[in-house]
Amino acid sequence: MKRRDFIGSMAGTAGVLSSGAAPAAAPAPGSAADQRTYQLALLQKMAMPVLQAMAKGQLHKVFPLELSPTWYGGDPRFCYLECFGRLLAGIAPWLALPDDASAEGRLRRQMRDLALQSLAHAVDPASPDYVAWRGGNQTLVDSSYLSNALLRAPDALWKPLSSQTKQRLIAEIQGVRRFEPPYNNWLLFSAMNEVWLYSVGAEGDIVRLGTAIRKVNEWYAGDGWIKDGETFHFDYYNSYVMWPMLLEILEQMVKLKLAVFRDKPDQLLAQTLKRSQRYCELLERLISPDGTYPTMGRSLTYRTAVFQPLALLALRRQLPASLPEGQVRAALHAAHQPIWRNPTNFTPDGFLTLGFAGHNPAIADTYSNNGSMYIASTGLLALGLPPADSYWTAPSLDWTQKKAYANLPFPRDYAVNY
Repeated sequence: MKRRDFIGSMAGTAGVLSSGAAPAAAPAPGSAADQRTYQLALLQKMAMPVLQAMAKGQLHKVFPLELSPTWYGGDPRFCYLECFGRLLAGIAPWLALPDDASAEGRLRRQMRDLALQSLAHAVDPASPDYVAWRGGNQTLVDSSYLSNALLRAPDALWKPLSSQTKQRLIAEIQGVRRFEPPYNNWLLFSAMNEVWLYSVGAEGDIVRLGTAIRKVNEWYAGDGWIKDGETFHFDYYNSYVMWPMLLEILEQMVKLKLAVFRDKPDQLLAQTLKRSQRYCELLERLISPDGTYPTMGRSLTYRTAVFQPLALLALRRQLPASLPEGQVRAALHAAHQPIWRNPTNFTPDGFLTLGFAGHNPAIADTYSNNGSMYIASTGLLALGLPPADSYWTAPSLDWTQKKAYANLPFPRDYAVNY
């Protein structure tokens, strides 16, 4: 069976591949073990073609760019940074798991080595895969996903790098300051870069960092939702950017004792966690009994990145008490099925395509390209928990909408005021 076909053909299950060939035997459909095996196979399917190419300095050569039919005209060279940075942000926690002798452990070692080689190419001006750090302001966005990946797995992705590659990365991230962020979610991209620089002992910009934190808190609209700037957008940018980045930036600010004017980062972090937990309660309720979810707002082609906050809080062991681990895991497994079962989500060579539940470029936004699609990997963040973790071993539980439409008891829902 060809690599590009196996996920769609296994009726909701998939095995971990040892070398990109035939899948291993999968556990019983619907079991907790099967749910992890499915996600791991999906991670490998997304990541391996990108990392294998970039580790050899060949991503620019083999990655087939697909731009939105309504492309806004920006320099498409930054699409490769989009692809690599967003992919790494999603797989970083899994790469950070300790080595072992299992098939998964051997796969992880291989992919980690490929990721480290790819990082060296990304900042080497002599490499064919040197990414377009100066190609346009979209670089600000996707440099931050790369910074986010390094924050999520410093021991796996930062410490092993050569001193030359480290210095090049720092210089390129600092150089992205040439692009001024607009007053919307982009402020968090700038802040993510700055807090990462502080985390590795480099010179950061406290003004960029503090401004982003203050403005995003001013934009809190209530009941778990943040406006994107001065305007409320009923879309999934709270998932793609707002809650994950705000949480992780504040966590680093507390750790590094970085001040926010008239506020204390630890208090802001506690408040942000409660608010993001509320958002996750609402997010879980959007998953229908059959795993579909509402197609609303911008950037729907980001697919299951919609569920990044649920996966992130599971990874951090910070799910609210109202969302048991087995319920969240089963809900996310159900939500992956309608999206990823269509084989046209991938090109014949294994790269992601523009679309939603399959190749559908007509729904792409003007700024979208197939490199953008790799943010979908962030829906797999919970793979950073080892197989024996309770998240992966707890019995599967029905999620809220499944209970509701089966006429089973389910919790009422009320707005919160924190």
